[in-house]
Amino acid sequence: MRALHHALLLIVLAIVLGGAGGCSGLPRHQPGPVEQALQDVADTPLGRLAAAATPAGQGGDARSGFRLLFAGESAFNARIALAGRATRSLDVQYYVLAGDRTGRGFLRELRDAAQRGVRVRLLVDDLYAAGDEDLLAGLAAHANVSVRLFNPLPVRLPSVGVRLLLSLPQLQRINHRMHNKLLIADNSLAVSGGRNVADEYFMNSREANFVDLDVLSAGPVVRELSAVFDRYWNSDRVYTLQQLLARPLVAADREYFDEAVRDATVRLGERQHDQFGQPSLLRQFEQGQLVLQGAPARVLADDPDKAADEAPGRPRLPTVSDQTLALMDSARDQVLVMSPYFIPGERGMQLMRRLAAELPGGVTLLTNSAGATDEPLAYAAYARYRPALLAAGVRIHELSPTLARDAGRIDDFRRSTGRLHSKTLAVDRRWLFVGSMNLDPRSARANTEAGLVIDSPALAQQVVRVFDEAIALGSYRLRPADRGIEWIETDRQGRQTVHAHEPYDSVWQRLKSWLLGLFVPEQWL
Repeated sequence: MRALHHALLLIVLAIVLGGAGGCSGLPRHQPGPVEQALQDVADTPLGRLAAAATPAGQGGDARSGFRLLFAGESAFNARIALAGRATRSLDVQYYVLAGDRTGRGFLRELRDAAQRGVRVRLLVDDLYAAGDEDLLAGLAAHANVSVRLFNPLPVRLPSVGVRLLLSLPQLQRINHRMHNKLLIADNSLAVSGGRNVADEYFMNSREANFVDLDVLSAGPVVRELSAVFDRYWNSDRVYTLQQLLARPLVAADREYFDEAVRDATVRLGERQHDQFGQPSLLRQFEQGQLVLQGAPARVLADDPDKAADEAPGRPRLPTVSDQTLALMDSARDQVLVMSPYFIPGERGMQLMRRLAAELPGGVTLLTNSAGATDEPLAYAAYARYRPALLAAGVRIHELSPTLARDAGRIDDFRRSTGRLHSKTLAVDRRWLFVGSMNLDPRSARANTEAGLVIDSPALAQQVVRVFDEAIALGSYRLRPADRGIEWIETDRQGRQTVHAHEPYDSVWQRLKSWLLGLFVPEQWL
């Protein structure tokens, strides 16, 4: 949801001004060649490593292997390690792939893999690709690399804001974005979850960094993820980069790229052991032995044509949002929810009321506070549901931008502020959802999303532990009060401070969100 608030400001401006006027259209769609994931990978180094790390199933139960990636540095290094060790293919799909130090480092690894003869397929959502189109062109100019863009905006100017504003006559179409995040190496190992590729998702930003979660996967689930990638790669909503540039890629593009990535970040400092005592992934890759937790799992993925499901007469396919709510509805004991943008709507409120009333362990929500959110308008919409959620018995915790940093237990924020970006559920301390989906209307209807549902008490317990540490040491606990809501802050010494007013809130921000709320319907958030 990066910079959605800025995008909505432009939309409101266009509405106030009476529309954005005419705009140029996209070139006639000429699909790129249909391609599929490579299957003959068992003899690759990563194929052998994945096979050795995937526990055998019992009683015909197909099991995959997993490791949860909580620390931003580990999540980045895992991506770099996979790209650096791939010998056959890299299939890469992201909503945001920024041109900052981290993004350029990642792109450099893709180029280096291509130069080794690895087939690289990079699929990026078009919305935020505008400012980095030259980088993408430079990568695509290298042999063995193909770059495609999902649902491109009709105006191809270099500014994201201007491109969006002038594309607003096609708002119904361009509102449909690909929010998926996925990297698959040699069709053998995959990293998926909540993280885009940019500094702030890997603890590499000086200003603010996200608490997030990815999962490293091996085994049968990787082939399912590859099938999802292929559906998107070959979708009619995807254009090749060359078609959108309307010019050939030349040596100057390669030279520009090579110079731009020369000093990029290609490795981050990582602890020798994670918070669960497991050796770092870098060490395991260097030793050639991955330790993964075996578990059955299933892939949830929206169809690339999800927006078209709203067309009259077309059957509506179950979405990732539908299936995730069904997972919550199946709970018998407790539900833990981590969602940075939480706008339940009436359907979600009905479910939260029932679960909070009927489950012995109830429902606990961790979301962003006013000071931690990067999307104030989405936060304002969530705030309207808070009194009803608390009245229903839902336990609410809001991540503090400074408590999370100062606790030193959740991740290494250094001097930056903390924000939540993880989209995770733990149900009955057994079922785990890790993916790209927020519990909000945009994820439910406008964005395509993907995630894994893993049946693993061991992995669910890891999430519960991190969840408990985050709410105990890094968040405010909310409770009803005579005059509304109170925020309870607990420091590292156990001392409590009660805030009668929302910490880090401002009159100006509330006024701006209220004004925008007059024009922006909740279903856009």
